[in-house]
Amino acid sequence: MGEFFDAEQGGPLRLELRSIDGSDFTLLRQIGFRSDHYAECFVVPADLRRFTTDLASVPELFTWLVPRTGDFLPAAVLHDALVRPGAFLGPDTDRDGRPFARPEADRIFREAMIGLGTGRVRAWLMWSAVTLTTMWHSGKTWTRAVLIGLLGTVTVLGVLATLDFFNVIDLVPWMGGPDTPWWQKVLGGAAGAVVIPAVLALSWGRFRAAGVIIGIALALLLHVTIALAVLLVVYRVVERLVSGPANPDGVRTQDKIEAQRTAHGEPRHTD
Repeated sequence: MGEFFDAEQGGPLRLELRSIDGSDFTLLRQIGFRSDHYAECFVVPADLRRFTTDLASVPELFTWLVPRTGDFLPAAVLHDALVRPGAFLGPDTDRDGRPFARPEADRIFREAMIGLGTGRVRAWLMWSAVTLTTMWHSGKTWTRAVLIGLLGTVTVLGVLATLDFFNVIDLVPWMGGPDTPWWQKVLGGAAGAVVIPAVLALSWGRFRAAGVIIGIALALLLHVTIALAVLLVVYRVVERLVSGPANPDGVRTQDKIEAQRTAHGEPRHTD
């Protein structure tokens, strides 16, 4: 499933990063990757001075399922390099530093993760997530429409099925009627959470596998996601009240003022 190596010395991979601002990083040495699907090895980035990466771009809401760091980190750096100018497939290719098409880079990302030992379920989930970005960046109206259509439909049906489960409404046929036992409603809801996204994903064309995975994951994890979203909003409101607003770099104004006072030998406020 592919193997990473040190592009400079040919030994085991050495991933050396330098933080720019805590969110973006530069690479201190090139990394190499041997793919089962290409004759030549990947060596990225072509220009260390120009390349930056934000590692794994995982929304804060989903870090409980897919963390931002882990054994897949080199694959995330490789993916960033492949979709930006300055990547190449070795010294004898004619790519001239041109970025790879995103679908191709996404597939290499998945292969690289599995080669690093990332669990296949997590690897396919992360591949599906980056595929969403690829579909949106395509700029095609139909591609964006089917993307929004699947996510929106699954969300709405999930909410309706939940209300039907508690007999608030009686609109979702696969949930049964008001007299249906709870366990049959659970089975009906689970079946709908699998079948409906799988059917809708057919509209995604060559991205349909990602549509099936994302659709089913969203349907099954909808309630967890909503609960975490509420908690995240509450946390951010409380943090703003306690620490003050944050600047574009994420530094809290009040914390910065206190740090400056400490640096100048002034006493810290404790109230």
